[in-house]
Amino acid sequence: MLKPAAWAAVPGTNTTEKLGHLGIKTGKSIDVRKLRTIADHYGVVIWLFFEEDLARNRSLAEVIAEYAPVPEYERPVILVESFLRFTQENDPSFEQTMEEFPLMVEIVTTGDTLTEGNSRAEPYVSCLMPFLDELDMSAEPPRPGLQELPR
Repeated sequence: MLKPAAWAAVPGTNTTEKLGHLGIKTGKSIDVRKLRTIADHYGVVIWLFFEEDLARNRSLAEVIAEYAPVPEYERPVILVESFLRFTQENDPSFEQTMEEFPLMVEIVTTGDTLTEGNSRAEPYVSCLMPFLDELDMSAEPPRPGLQELPR
C-alpha cells in the first residue's frame, strides 16, 4: 500500500525518477533487503519473479491474473515482504546468511498500476531472482547496498 506522504517527499516528477532516486533502475542489481526497506517506507509494491520468461516477456498484470488462484508460496512470483517472511520463518539463519552473502536481484521493470477502483496509481517494481547455478559462493560478496534511504 502506497504511503503517500513518504512517496511525495521523494524527489522526482514521475515514478521512474522517484524510483531512480531510491536506487531502483532497470537492469541494475540490488540487495533484496533494500527492496524490503523501500516497500516498507514508501509502499512501493515489489514483486520477485523466479522464472525469467515470465519476468521479461509477460506483463505483471497478466502474470498476477494467471496465478491468482494458486496458493501464494506456489506461484512463480511473490511480493518481496512475503518472500523474506517465508524464508526467515523457515530458516532462522537466513538473515545472517544475507549479511555474509547479500541476495542481489535484477530490476526488470518499473511502472504504475491502478489500485482497485482505478482511483490512483501505485508504483511497482518487478525483479528477477538469481538462479541457484548462477550464484558463485566463492566470489567476494557484493556490497549490500543498504545505505540510508532519503526520507
